[in-house]
Amino acid sequence: MSRLASKIEAILYLKAQPLTVAEIAEFAACDRETAEEGLIELMADYAHRDSALEVVETPNGYTLQLREMFHHLVQTLVPADLGLGALRTLAAIALKGPISQTELVELRGSGAYQHVPELVELGFVRKRRQSDGRSYWLQVTDKFHQYFQMHQLPQEFEQHIKSKP
Repeated sequence: MSRLASKIEAILYLKAQPLTVAEIAEFAACDRETAEEGLIELMADYAHRDSALEVVETPNGYTLQLREMFHHLVQTLVPADLGLGALRTLAAIALKGPISQTELVELRGSGAYQHVPELVELGFVRKRRQSDGRSYWLQVTDKFHQYFQMHQLPQEFEQHIKSKP
């Protein structure tokens, strides 16, 4: 898979919502035609994989999603009150936290603005105003660690995540 196709895969994963070709091109810093070529390559790659994920075109754009045959796992593994987007936002806070809400929105998109109050209400995230008063610091709570039985991330995993942009 080319570097561009991999970059598009990362964009679709991180945004966790359908994106138009124009949006993909903007995030990938390339022209629309190049983005289409990378997207076609990525879709072909997923079509030939025996993977739980697929890249599909929806009425709102292209998205990376769980194949339908695995949808039953969502009900089993994801808390009923927590959607996939909110769960990904929670994962970003857990891996990058403490993280400013501004950085989180840059990483996850504007949908994070809806996820944060939900995660705070569920008790998984603590939100405190930054000293300059412009944004909030977000970090996971003890309830998060107890609920997901994650008392500490493996050190090499933390180092890997912290080294990523």
